[in-house]
Amino acid sequence: MSKHGYRLIAVALAGLFVSGACMAAPQMQDAAETTAEAVAAALASPDRPQKDAAEDERRKSREVLLFLGVRPGMRVIDVFSAGGYNAELLARAVGVKGQVIAYNNPPYAKFAEKGIAARYANDRLGNVRQVTAEVGDLELAPASLDAALFVMSYHDVYWRPADGSWNATSGDVLLAKLFKALKPGAVVVVQDHVAKPGGDPADVVDKLHRIDPALVRRDFERAGFVFDASSDVLAHPADDHTRLVFDESIRGRTDQFVYRFLKPVP
Repeated sequence: MSKHGYRLIAVALAGLFVSGACMAAPQMQDAAETTAEAVAAALASPDRPQKDAAEDERRKSREVLLFLGVRPGMRVIDVFSAGGYNAELLARAVGVKGQVIAYNNPPYAKFAEKGIAARYANDRLGNVRQVTAEVGDLELAPASLDAALFVMSYHDVYWRPADGSWNATSGDVLLAKLFKALKPGAVVVVQDHVAKPGGDPADVVDKLHRIDPALVRRDFERAGFVFDASSDVLAHPADDHTRLVFDESIRGRTDQFVYRFLKPVP
């Protein structure tokens, strides 16, 4: 593993230490090594779809998973999981003793229905539990999760398309439910497309599918989370933040922020 990879894990574990999890230095080192091994094995699995593996470098999936600190035995939720690219990686990293909740609201599930059907055919990912529900109906057991991941999806809590399909999606409700479901010291990583500050968030999302990183931080801190760290692994300075993320001139090369939040330990 590169020095950069170990640094990502060290930063993640240091954040947990500061938050009050009180992990001793030898335990931190063991956890870092376990995370590195689990992530490497997940990415290298010969059972993954070839089209997924072809996306790994562009998505910087290794670095994102190291930043999350995913390890065997963890229970993780992939929020607005869509077709399940990240859910599969998480499932392989947490192993048979762990579990991944692949959560979609009905619009996400409908949009990605073919990918979802293929991903989970023949129970090929037995440690993934698929959950489809409106945010207000989402049920998660209290203090049952070790981590949560949002990949290019948090901006959609502000999306209000004309057909009204997203009107039942509330970021405040979602984060309140997530906060209760996470264990003290649990980690949340949010990766999304950078928007310029200002403007109505719903309008920005509708036109560009981007979000102001400061707005994300405000939302999570208001919900009780503590901002822990950021990564520039997906920074693309050539992106001027004015184009729709699906514009072919910028698609796959948008400037993205990666934030990590912690649920405080009492």
